[in-house]
Amino acid sequence: MNRKDFIKSAAVIAGAAAVTPFASASVSQSKPKKKIALKKSLGLGMIKEELSLTDKFKLVKELGFDGVELNSPVDFNMSEILDAKSKSGIELPTVVNKDHWSSPLSDPDPAVRKKCIDSVIKSLQEVKEMGGDTVLVVPGVVNEKVSYEQAYITSQQSIRELIPYAEKTGMQIAVENVWNNFLISPVEAKRFIDEINHPLVGWYFDIGNVLRYGWPEHWIKTLNSRIMKLHIKEFSRELMNSKGLWEGFNVDLLKGDNNWPVVMKAVREINHQGGWLTAEVNGGDRNHLKQISAQMDEIISYL
Repeated sequence: MNRKDFIKSAAVIAGAAAVTPFASASVSQSKPKKKIALKKSLGLGMIKEELSLTDKFKLVKELGFDGVELNSPVDFNMSEILDAKSKSGIELPTVVNKDHWSSPLSDPDPAVRKKCIDSVIKSLQEVKEMGGDTVLVVPGVVNEKVSYEQAYITSQQSIRELIPYAEKTGMQIAVENVWNNFLISPVEAKRFIDEINHPLVGWYFDIGNVLRYGWPEHWIKTLNSRIMKLHIKEFSRELMNSKGLWEGFNVDLLKGDNNWPVVMKAVREINHQGGWLTAEVNGGDRNHLKQISAQMDEIISYL
């Protein structure tokens, strides 16, 4: 092979490496390792005690939780939220945008997309005011009226429209894997983020949601440093098969099909630095929440 042919061949190989979905799988592994620490959080709606916002925050703080995740745009005055945060010592690291299902970023109607974009902009502003750093967003919805390819293209365009607002606030947009008939492969999920190619756009990985059609440890290793935050829930394939699809979630943490030592080993191996593990399970009174806190402690102990 002469020099000209060698250079041409090398360029082809380099180009192939740039587009392969596995090209950057080991990038983060070459970086210096930091200590992994996960604080515990839970969704506000899980707290079923009839209490003021401040007392709800104080309750879960006493039960061992470090943070609470709110839906956004919020239904409270921001001053009330910040007062409850100050008096309880709780942190508010993340919010879940509440309009991404009813007005998806993938909708073919620009007016519908704009409604969601405006809502996410508000969420970015709110989570910054709360002292957090991440907004959870469902990237799109595929159904009989919206094709997979259309959802892929349109949702990426919508997220790109949000990047200037993420930059302005310094907040992260983290898309979550949900049962939306979309981005159901870890390789595709990785590519979706890499094509957007912005440090403030990544994944809010839900450990329980993928058990319907995969294994969370595989997703964690593939998504790697693209994972910004972690949601935790359990799932039972046996219940899904015997009682119905959604019944799979009706199982306590540590009692389903998640292999927690393996899952947390994957979290450790990718050197995850998101800092939070947030429960998204059936809530209850203080005794039930105390049980969830203890279950999360056991899961975190596998790191």
